[in-house]
Amino acid sequence: MNITLLIKAIVAAFVLATSIASSTAQTPNIVVIITDDQGYADFSYNSDHAEEVSTPHMDSLAREGVFFSQAYTSGSVCSPTRAGLMLGRYQHRIGIFTAGEGGNGFDPKMKLFPSYLPEEYTSMAIGKWHLGLDDDYPELKWHAVNRGFDEAFKFMGRGAHDYFDLKGIKGDYAAIYRNKERLGEDEYEGYLTTRLSEEAVSFIDREKDNPFFLYLAYNAVHTPAQAPQEDIDFYNQKFPHLSETRATLMAMLQHLDGGVGAVVDKLKQENVWDNTLLFFLTDNGGASAMDADNGHLRDFKQSVYEGGIRTPWIVSWPARFKGGRVIDTPIISFDILPTVLEALNETPFEAKDFDGKSILPLIEGKTTVHHDALYWDTDHPKTGWAVRKGDWKLKGDAMNLELYDLGNDPSEATDLAKRHPEKVKSLQALYTAWRSEMPIPMSKRPKKEN
Repeated sequence: MNITLLIKAIVAAFVLATSIASSTAQTPNIVVIITDDQGYADFSYNSDHAEEVSTPHMDSLAREGVFFSQAYTSGSVCSPTRAGLMLGRYQHRIGIFTAGEGGNGFDPKMKLFPSYLPEEYTSMAIGKWHLGLDDDYPELKWHAVNRGFDEAFKFMGRGAHDYFDLKGIKGDYAAIYRNKERLGEDEYEGYLTTRLSEEAVSFIDREKDNPFFLYLAYNAVHTPAQAPQEDIDFYNQKFPHLSETRATLMAMLQHLDGGVGAVVDKLKQENVWDNTLLFFLTDNGGASAMDADNGHLRDFKQSVYEGGIRTPWIVSWPARFKGGRVIDTPIISFDILPTVLEALNETPFEAKDFDGKSILPLIEGKTTVHHDALYWDTDHPKTGWAVRKGDWKLKGDAMNLELYDLGNDPSEATDLAKRHPEKVKSLQALYTAWRSEMPIPMSKRPKKEN
């Protein structure tokens, strides 16, 4: 080969390599890891954590990635948050205010997260679904594989599942599925949290050479309080002051943290970590029934105080942005889908209806402003609703209006409503206008509409 042809061949190879690298950088793998009822301080990256809490893998992820210190879920219980995440908007817009409403399922023709991704992506849902029942088996109109996912290893039914028994705590409806096939008794062994982690690692192994979307929705550390007995015994012996439930929770958390570590390790081993856009969050605050710890935050799951809706949130994508940072701007769980679509340079027509906004401009320092206001509503006279604008948060129920300055009082210890009546009035007006846009909750509609 003469020198001219050789130079042309080298240049052509360089251009091709550059093009491939550029293309790869714009088609990251997408991983969403969501834990269930994990306390805000049941995470040892949080300086509020108790001595028994140790989550080294989650901590490492937080240190390597970008941690959002004021991140929220759109619901105070499991299913509403998951619906909002899959829709990219307030789940209230389709009538989901409660776990029962989301868990019953909604319009099976409604477009969910994986359906927005380019065709070259392979997607898998693993773990807890809680967006529809399987009482229409074998049709399974609410199953993840019928809602845009290519593969699934998951359970349907309600929010809980036994960690050792295939049938779960409420009977056959909570069967575990591989795709649309129910697993038989002889196909299921081991501890469920570990099995879900193993399925995620296996999926990464199969799809490492192609763009993929992994939705890993753990049911840990949701009730029932179950873990291998030797692990519970360890916590009982090392921390004898713990309740039996708290010791079990710590054992469950140990397996959960190990699973997160196994998934991250697999991404790194296969050299796909740098070009993986990964999100880690919980679905709501820690549950009092499990003796969870939300640190300095007030209250627990089912509440619209900070302890019910604040989540530890981590984002990582080494090929695009540096980690090792903390961002204080409030964000919310339905921001994930719009963030992914911006990362992929995708602008679907339906994006005009999103309430979520990409957080990439925040991460890349292009802005410090995000949502003008954020809203929560349980449609319950006791737990009520809330709106946050800036550092001000108004919490309302059938009896009271309470005002908090989260900038100075993140624990919501001092109600300032009587001192700032105009602020109460303006925030209440914001909430009223927002709520007027929402339909009647699904559970309150005539039967023919459900």
